[in-house]
Amino acid sequence: MNLKNALFLLLGAIAGCASATVSPAVTFLAGLNSYQDEMERLGARPERWPDRQRLAESIKTTHAVTLGGSKEFNRLVDLDLRRREFLITLRDQSVKPERTQEMKQELIQINEQVDGLKKLVKGQIARVELREPAQAQRIENIATIGLINLAMDSFALANPSNVPFPASTQVGSYLVMDEGNFSTVRAPDGQIFRCLTRLVPDAGASIKCEPIGGKP
Repeated sequence: MNLKNALFLLLGAIAGCASATVSPAVTFLAGLNSYQDEMERLGARPERWPDRQRLAESIKTTHAVTLGGSKEFNRLVDLDLRRREFLITLRDQSVKPERTQEMKQELIQINEQVDGLKKLVKGQIARVELREPAQAQRIENIATIGLINLAMDSFALANPSNVPFPASTQVGSYLVMDEGNFSTVRAPDGQIFRCLTRLVPDAGASIKCEPIGGKP
């Protein structure tokens, strides 16, 4: 996805909030995944720093529009952007040794702050998603929280390409698994639900979960 399309998806969340067919949290998840993919692509081009800055501001806007403002999420994005610029700079062999050491030390501090902020942000998102949910949508709520948690776990990693992505996470007594093209939710009673997400053109994204098979 190029920068133009990524920004369109991120800012398209504004339209998505006005549509009953989309989920604000799933729209944010789609934007977050798009942000990560595009940032990785832009990371190979040091001169594209203005685009990386614009993309960072866009994911902040997407979060504010879909889930509400969050100083913690904004700070997380700022740290992620700074970390990425440091890593790009460190690839330049012309950086002086003393400056290299300073940047590596700051990266350690950034990673420590990121870990704490991710926990706070995941809690904020879960509270928003579970705010008076319709009973018929409970599995979709659980799946959405789990998928966002998995995306957040891989967000702002020190070396994302070298760290394996977690494939599953617990949301209360439910187990959410990212299967690639779809996700599954295992309920406490053993029932398994298969969930599909889809983009809604010019609106946002939605998720639908349906039971599969019988209980083990």
